[in-house]
Amino acid sequence: MNVSNGALWNAMGTHGNGYFLERKSLEQWWGVTDQSSWQGALDGLLKGRGVRGPWEFVLEIRSSLSQQFGGQVDPGLWRETAERVLLHSATERGGMVSEAEVAGVKQLIGRITRYEGRFRADGILAANSRVRSALAWDYGRASCMARWGVGARFTDIPDAEQAVVHVSRLSKMTYNSWEEFAAGYILGRCLHFDDEQFGHWYTQMLHAHQVLATHAESPWRTIPWA
Repeated sequence: MNVSNGALWNAMGTHGNGYFLERKSLEQWWGVTDQSSWQGALDGLLKGRGVRGPWEFVLEIRSSLSQQFGGQVDPGLWRETAERVLLHSATERGGMVSEAEVAGVKQLIGRITRYEGRFRADGILAANSRVRSALAWDYGRASCMARWGVGARFTDIPDAEQAVVHVSRLSKMTYNSWEEFAAGYILGRCLHFDDEQFGHWYTQMLHAHQVLATHAESPWRTIPWA
């Protein structure tokens, strides 16, 4: 996001677009108007609240299947297993799962499968790779939220640095490389905004990915993931 926006990624003291514009942007996009609402937005991102739910549910189902059977997971098996787990979980809770909910999960699996196909064609994913998790979408924005908080005077640099370090720890627990993190971030952004249009919500990130993967001074090439 910082690369796409032309912002400094390695300077916690930057004020971004300036105090007034930072505050206006936070209010417009996040409903953040004071220190308390900024902290709430940051905490929600650190906990992955924007991603946990159907997105992570279906990705975790596939990860489990991959570990069980090894290698790639057939989309048909993925859909059937997701439906079975949904029904089983609802039964254990004494509840019901609507046909619309089941259909939504199956549709989501189709969307993810098609996005991953495009990611492989464009070099975001290797030929046999898949997105591990979409939590990077929240973790990446949490890193930015910490910086935006400094620019808007909702926090100070030491606290923002602590938040970014926490993001780093969470990310390393979930991903094994910059590239894995990036694929998760881009998938989350596309699921949130793009609606399979492959418009600017996707192409901006594709361009940033190409810069980060090739530029000699990119953090991907100068800072080890682990």
